Order: sequence, then C-alpha cells, then structure tokens
Amino acid sequence: MAVIAKDAIQVFACNASRQLAADICESLEVEVARAEVRRFSDGEVFVEVTDNVRGGDIFVVQSTSTPANENLMELLLMLDALRRASAKRVTAVIPYYGYARQDRKVAPRVPISAKLVADLIVTAGASRVMTMELHAGQIQGFFNIPTDNLYANPVLMPQIEEEVGDLPVAVVSPDAGGVERARAYAKRLDASLAIIDKRRLRANQVDEMRIIGDVSGCAAVLVDDMIDTAGTVCKAAEAVMEAGAKRVMAVCTHGVLSGPALERIHDSALDRLITTDTIAPTEASAAEPKIKVVSVADLIAEAIRRTHNEESISSLFA
Repeated sequence: MAVIAKDAIQVFACNASRQLAADICESLEVEVARAEVRRFSDGEVFVEVTDNVRGGDIFVVQSTSTPANENLMELLLMLDALRRASAKRVTAVIPYYGYARQDRKVAPRVPISAKLVADLIVTAGASRVMTMELHAGQIQGFFNIPTDNLYANPVLMPQIEEEVGDLPVAVVSPDAGGVERARAYAKRLDASLAIIDKRRLRANQVDEMRIIGDVSGCAAVLVDDMIDTAGTVCKAAEAVMEAGAKRVMAVCTHGVLSGPALERIHDSALDRLITTDTIAPTEASAAEPKIKVVSVADLIAEAIRRTHNEESISSLFA
C-alpha cells in the first residue's frame, strides 16, 4: 500500500471519467490514486480503495452521464468507501451532473430528481461538490455542503474566436432560459445578442422557432450548456441561416449527443460544434468532422489545486 503525505492531493477515478481524471492528474503532476471499480456477474457494482486515504484530501472524478444510473451508483459507492476509510475531506468532482434537467416540478406528481441525487451524494459521504455548468444554477442550493459550479468559458472562448475569424459575431441563445449564459459570451466576445423563442410539442421535440434580434451578415454562435438529441440546435441553425447569417456554429459544455444527434449534426447547417470532454466522447462522435472536443482538464485541475490550498475559485472566471 502506497504511503501518501497527509498534505497531498489524491484523485480517484470511476469508470465514466477515467481519461479526464488522468488528464487532470497530469496537470496536477500527481498519479491517479488506486481503486478498483468493477461488476459482479449479476451487475452489482463493487468498489475497493487500494491506497491509504486516512486523513487525506480526496477528489473523486465521475460524470453521471450515460448510463446515468450505473455511473451514479459507482460514484456513491466510491464516496462511501472513502468516508469509511477515514478520509478527512472528500470532494465529488462531477463534470457533468446527470438528472440536472429535472430540477423542478413541471407537473403535479413528478419527482425533483436533481434534488434527490444531491441528497444521495451528500448521504454517501461527499464533503464538497465540484461540478461544471449546471443546467440550472439553483441546483447548487440542493446541496447542504459547499458546491462549486465551474464554467467552461475560459476553455471555449479561444476556440470561438479562432473559428469566427474577422466576421462580426452574433451570440444566439437557443431559448429564453439560456439568455444569461449567452449574454456572458456576447460580452466577452463584444458581440450582439439574439434569442430564439421556441415552442415545444413535447420533450426533445421542437415545433416552432422565432428569432429575436439581428443575425444578418454575422457568424452566429449558438450557446447552450448541453446538446442531447441535437434537435433544437439543428433547427436553430437552420432558422439562423434563413435569417441571413453568413455561417453558424454551436458551442456547448456537455456533449450528451444521444439518439440521432450525430446524424442530425452531420446533416445540419452547422459548420462546427465545439464541446468539452466533461462527457467522454464516443468513437462515433470523435470521428464526426463537424465536432471538435476541447479538454477542461487543466481548468478542473486548477480548481482542485485552489480548493486544496483554500484559495479562491471564482477568480478563475473574473
């Protein structure tokens, strides 16, 4: 068993985020801590921590992306194992927080799943949570422990500037709920702002779109926190081009890209989709020429370093 200095950072990885955790550790110049996460023959998750963590400052990297329930259970069991092994502090680093879209009651008899997941994480043993670009900011209040919500702007902004070149830029929010996010990008890019008013027939199906604002002659940048089936972003790209944009690209933090997403993106008016590795890209998404994946490993690593040293994290995004 390895002997770890009590003031050292220890970073553990579950199966959903092993590559991201390795990249974070490379940035921090530490080794990935040793733990086994596997399945019994009936599908039960088994976790065993190999390294000594007594009194340590521990960080567990795991996105609760698809398969969401499997990855969530791995995270919960890892947190419980570390708590029972007498870790001093355990920070759950959840680059993509699954169930975040279920953050309120939209009908009389439905759960607030994002709150339930928060309760599970706290009960399992997390002392602190670090996540990225929550779908709804109020989810921070679902946790009764310190919660840091990181933003991907420092990583995505240079990519946008490289792509748009000398064209004037219009940042477009695909819905009213994303206006604050789009405004932050527009301010940093010195760009105009447009909003798409969309009407949904049902979940994952958009019926009608209207653009509020001027995008004519611009490089339009559609900004969202996540892209799932890509129905909204592809329809939005078409509407923006019809409104006179010279080109259109999309930027998101979480490339969920489920169902027909890749086919839709390939056939859409989008020139480019820039996303991050909060969700590990699949072979198919990595092979799609319109998709560019940039890493948030250095950003998360710096946030981990500052947390360990009790320094400000908010100044990363000033």
